[in-house]
Amino acid sequence: MLVSYLIQIVLIVLLFALDQLSKLLVTMNMSLGSSITIIDGFFNITYVRNTGAGFSILEGHMEFFYAITIVALIFLIYLLIRSQKDPWYSKISFVLMIGGTLGNFYDRLVNRYVVDFLDFDIFGYDYPIFNLADVFLVIGVGLFIISYILERKERNRYEL
Repeated sequence: MLVSYLIQIVLIVLLFALDQLSKLLVTMNMSLGSSITIIDGFFNITYVRNTGAGFSILEGHMEFFYAITIVALIFLIYLLIRSQKDPWYSKISFVLMIGGTLGNFYDRLVNRYVVDFLDFDIFGYDYPIFNLADVFLVIGVGLFIISYILERKERNRYEL
């Protein structure tokens, strides 16, 4: 059990470090608002600062984000601890969500904004710019939903 916890902690730290390293590379090598085309008409690296949540909602309300993030982190850590007998993908979902949450929380605490840079134009829709922490969060939530569905399906199979 201890080894499992240590692996999960190491993974969370690695996700956090990868997120922070990517943001550092962007801020050190680009000026605010500048963009580098990676795939013309589809994907750019664009350096922006987000003082809100996803899609820049609630811009400038840092105290609200601090409180919500602390509550979310406590809840996610509780769920991770509770999930130790669950399948690997359930635990990984919480690891991803914690790593992503920590990445953006650190930005908000230190900078009072989040560094975003992944800029996609998907089928003519200029998708809001995001970062690796956001990717970790979305994948984590997706895995959690899949895990929940599979768990419900398995439970229903035995109830019949």
